[in-house]
Amino acid sequence: MNRTDGLVRRVKARDTESNGGSSSSAANNVDQEDNKVDKEDEMEDCDSKETRLTLMEEVLLLGLKDKEGYTSFWNDCISSGLRGCILIELGLRGRIELERAGMRRKGLCTRKIILKSDTPTGDVLLDEALKHIKETCPPETIQSWIEYLSGETWNPLKIRYQLKNVRERLAKNLVEKGVLTTEKQNFLLFDMTTHPLTDNVIKCRLVKKIQDAVLTKWVNDPQRIGKRMLALILLAHASDVLENAFAPLNDDDYELAMRRVRELLDLDFEAESAKSNANEVIWAVFAAFTK
Repeated sequence: MNRTDGLVRRVKARDTESNGGSSSSAANNVDQEDNKVDKEDEMEDCDSKETRLTLMEEVLLLGLKDKEGYTSFWNDCISSGLRGCILIELGLRGRIELERAGMRRKGLCTRKIILKSDTPTGDVLLDEALKHIKETCPPETIQSWIEYLSGETWNPLKIRYQLKNVRERLAKNLVEKGVLTTEKQNFLLFDMTTHPLTDNVIKCRLVKKIQDAVLTKWVNDPQRIGKRMLALILLAHASDVLENAFAPLNDDDYELAMRRVRELLDLDFEAESAKSNANEVIWAVFAAFTK
């Protein structure tokens, strides 16, 4: 399979920032990370002019009912899944990283998140999470941050870290991008704000992109799958919305797609994170959802 089939080889940027580096050098590194993510997104989407969505927005869009404009009342996974998306976005944008494994080779789930840069991302949810991570001492693990940001922690001192109304805030972002609209629906005892789909092209493109990734553009090496696409597939699965992308497939393609997703879930995340072009934050989030 060649490059024109939509596959992009990733090259890990050289980390030029040292402990004694200047703030301008750190800012340059962040700019490089942002530019690299932008270029990767454009290459994966094959159309830089189309509406750009974050991982959180893509996962929410997959979970929203097109006409009703809300997620399933029975889905209790999407809340934590969206928080995992937030952490991966911060990792992809060079804002956070994992502490070093050390001589004893700490596992992904026991290594703490370290602030790499506090430069604002321009996204309110990402910057709010980044602010919490910056203020926390000592650092915490990926699993802990998913619990803190979703409000599922038993520690009352950490409740203040909860990101509230995440789905509604993401839906409003999608309204601003022209993907959704806003309506009021009456549910007997209460009124609820809903966000039905207005731009079916965007969602169809998203669904087809996921289907192609596990069917026509599939490769057995996960390191050759775009980081963002790999994260989208596994976080959509963790959020219990991936089924919505595969529902239109015929039986044979559906079985093949689900088998390949299971192959990704069965990977040795520790081994994958140790490879040269890997982003450790991504694999740590995967590990947190599958342990």
